[in-house]
Amino acid sequence: MTPEPNSSQPNPSQSIATVENLNGASPNVPTEPATIVATAEPTKPLPPPPSRKVFAPLQPTQTTAEMSASVLILGSIVAMIVGLANDVVWIGLIGAIAAIGISLRMMWPSWGKIWVQVIPPAWRTLIVSCFGLLAGIVGLLMLSGTNTEPGSRNIQINWDAIGALGELIGALGQILIAILGVYVAWRQYVISKDLTIQQNRITQQQTIDAYFQGVSDLALDEQGFLEDWPQERAIAEGRTAAIMSSVDAEGKAKILRFLSQSRLVTPLKRDRLLGRPILDGDGGYAEDRDHGIRVIDLNVMLAGADMAGTDLRWTELSEANLVRANLSKCDLVKANLSRAILYDANLSRADLKGATLFYGSLESASPRTRNEFPDYKTGENTGAVVERADFTGVKRLSDEQRQYCCAWCGSKSRDSIPGGCEGIPNKLGR
Repeated sequence: MTPEPNSSQPNPSQSIATVENLNGASPNVPTEPATIVATAEPTKPLPPPPSRKVFAPLQPTQTTAEMSASVLILGSIVAMIVGLANDVVWIGLIGAIAAIGISLRMMWPSWGKIWVQVIPPAWRTLIVSCFGLLAGIVGLLMLSGTNTEPGSRNIQINWDAIGALGELIGALGQILIAILGVYVAWRQYVISKDLTIQQNRITQQQTIDAYFQGVSDLALDEQGFLEDWPQERAIAEGRTAAIMSSVDAEGKAKILRFLSQSRLVTPLKRDRLLGRPILDGDGGYAEDRDHGIRVIDLNVMLAGADMAGTDLRWTELSEANLVRANLSKCDLVKANLSRAILYDANLSRADLKGATLFYGSLESASPRTRNEFPDYKTGENTGAVVERADFTGVKRLSDEQRQYCCAWCGSKSRDSIPGGCEGIPNKLGR
């Protein structure tokens, strides 16, 4: 019996055919078997690893001049002690003067470093000025003639006055030390305050990230499609309302940008059976301004909110209650403010380039009302409520936006609109 070929062993004909196919030859044309010789390149020896030099840790060394100065200072002290012990005045004086002179010479370079590093720049001029003021007062007292006897030009020193002046200088020194202590305490407070603010920012960002993850897990299914049931929408709105009341202006802006870009606050088109959102055929969900349902409805979450100076570009704020909200210096480029309630809101110096205040035409557009439904074709009841809003210094306000605001903002706000409202009737009537 002929043993069956082992499937684990390579077939020479298959290897030759594979090589021929790779070389571009046709498998049907017989060709001479190609001999493949595998030549291994000679391995180059690896270079030896570079030797690492171990450096001894640097230690502060004392120069020869410093050592000599130290020896001279000790010798001067010894000479002074010997002179005092043997009642030899001149030896003691020489030793004392030498010790003082050499010590001052050695201390002078380090004194300049201590002056620069320890004393703040704002205090250097003050300290020098205080010494100058005291020296000037002493000089005036000694040169004004109060210490001279009548008919004598020699200056006599009043040691009692000098003693009193020394006590005054000591008191001033204590006051300066107290002021320095207050300055150090104030600097510690400022540093501690900055660290606390930074820690609060980190904690707030972590809270916002947890909110983003929680809302995403709540509204999306396992495949990543939007699946929001009524109770899930209620919980998402409750989470949003809670976090909106606990973050600062920048945190509110981050949440609004997230909700707007993820279309969680956009009215989406739903089927009329289960209420699920409908895809628009372009990879997104269809928008329905007339009958759409939002995943999260902002309602009154932003009423009276302070969001001054924040970035609110391309945010979806339609139908949001922004009564008495502070939107000064905000970047509202391309923001949707249709049917938003901006009653008594502060929009001073905000950027409204391309912001949507109404739908339809300017002639038929009007603010929202409580009892009438909006008509997004004509623009009736689709506009924002801008009564008593402050438009002082608003940037890049288009002509249509200016005419709409002048017509519906009321007499109190018309004077604050850039460009004026001359010739534009007050349709609000008050």
